[in-house]
Amino acid sequence: MTAREDRHAVIVGAGLSGLTAALRLRGAGYRVTVVERDAAPGGLVRTETLADGPLYDTGATVLTMPELIVESLGEVGIPADDAWRRLDLVPVDPTYVATFADGSELTLPRGAEAIEAEIAARLGDREAAGTRQLFGWLQRLYDAEFGTFIDRNFHRPGDLADRRTLTDAATLIRLGGLASMSSKVSSFLSDERLQRLFTFQALYAGVPPQRAAAIYEVIAQMDIGRGLSHPRGGIGRVGAVLAEALVEAGGVLRLSTAVSRIVTDGGAVSGVVAGGEFIAADAVVATIAPPTVATLLGRRMPRGPRWRRVRYSPSAVVVHGTVPRSVTETWPGHHHTLSFGAAWAETFEDLTRRPGRLMRDPSFLITRPAFSDPAGYTADGASGQVEAVSVLAPCPNLDTANLAWEAITGPYVAECLRTLDGRGFAGIAHRLDIARVDTPHTWAEAGLPAGTPFGAAHTLTQTGPLRTPNKWPSLPNLLLAGSATIPGVGIPPVLLSGRLAAARVLESWDRR
Repeated sequence: MTAREDRHAVIVGAGLSGLTAALRLRGAGYRVTVVERDAAPGGLVRTETLADGPLYDTGATVLTMPELIVESLGEVGIPADDAWRRLDLVPVDPTYVATFADGSELTLPRGAEAIEAEIAARLGDREAAGTRQLFGWLQRLYDAEFGTFIDRNFHRPGDLADRRTLTDAATLIRLGGLASMSSKVSSFLSDERLQRLFTFQALYAGVPPQRAAAIYEVIAQMDIGRGLSHPRGGIGRVGAVLAEALVEAGGVLRLSTAVSRIVTDGGAVSGVVAGGEFIAADAVVATIAPPTVATLLGRRMPRGPRWRRVRYSPSAVVVHGTVPRSVTETWPGHHHTLSFGAAWAETFEDLTRRPGRLMRDPSFLITRPAFSDPAGYTADGASGQVEAVSVLAPCPNLDTANLAWEAITGPYVAECLRTLDGRGFAGIAHRLDIARVDTPHTWAEAGLPAGTPFGAAHTLTQTGPLRTPNKWPSLPNLLLAGSATIPGVGIPPVLLSGRLAAARVLESWDRR
């Protein structure tokens, strides 16, 4: 056994952040064990078969910046061309289609140049020129923000005032990053529908675009600017590929094994109890919610507002089911379709204020992966060939509105489907064969605080290095990864969170 193999890291959770951390540590030559309570890796990035039907992506559905996954596979020596082959990605084109209450429709094809051409054809040269200028601004925002404030560990308060940080912070201020998302986007685009397409991401960031800082437009650069991808066979393929690479590299993956305790010895973590067995560890990376970590430690949450005063994003009701393709062929949209109601600012008030309420004029995300991957997401049903359809309706989390979901889920789902039926998705209210409905209670039962899969809201005081830290106070070898900590929520941020947590472990071990 080499000196490095003498050190052992245990990763709690085989989601994307945990697997990314494990690959980085294993690639550095250390022993790694990943412990996962579920029967499959991937966490909230998963693909399932429901009711003997086709595939469904039942967690995250939007995949951006897949090059980060390729980089993680490269940590254990997998060449880039082999990594791309394993992921087997299909470009999603168009990126989004949006329908509006006035019956109009806008399409954002893949790539900035294609979008500009589409906007010119639909809305005229002035809006196209504004779109071109917006993309230029988004790229400059990304360049100033990503390496310094997103993909970085801050080790000491002085890091917030070093030359690199101050230089890029000044650039962000000069770019208008502290203005609101709405005001900044409207400075480029005058069409209100187009403005929505570049600010709707605030729904999942948990802050109305009228109040969210424009620095969060980096999300639009990640998905609209860079384009979306879909792995053949489902987005759950990402977790499976990462897990397979870890095992090939000599890492250990223990599925269907729940951690019941994180064991401490003095001022450090000494291991975990999983499946009734003690697993010794020189470091633990926990990808679960911080309150759950505290419970496993048998301690209270650490002091401080970043630990105890967390504000969470809205939650979602997600309806999964099949619809005959003879019905869906008349529908608008593509793989990812946004259906906007007439209300916009009011929708965010419904979702984020206290007490929250169900959207009075709802907006939806309709996901139909058969456009990109027909083999996996269609099946032969009693009424002919059917396709998988998922409808996501944002809703308040359990902190802002602890609604009686057991009683209201059925009527609310029926109301949402009737609304979509009247917006051009004819037949969905009667022909959608529902396989499963997820509500805030579903997410809460999975251990997600406030019953939301979107994690801590991206308020200004919960941004980048100001989010819950990835290092547990008083236990230097206990690290956090995932959407609860830095840098944020979504597939690119959680991948980054895993490698940032691993970097802290490596810095500590390399010093020794």
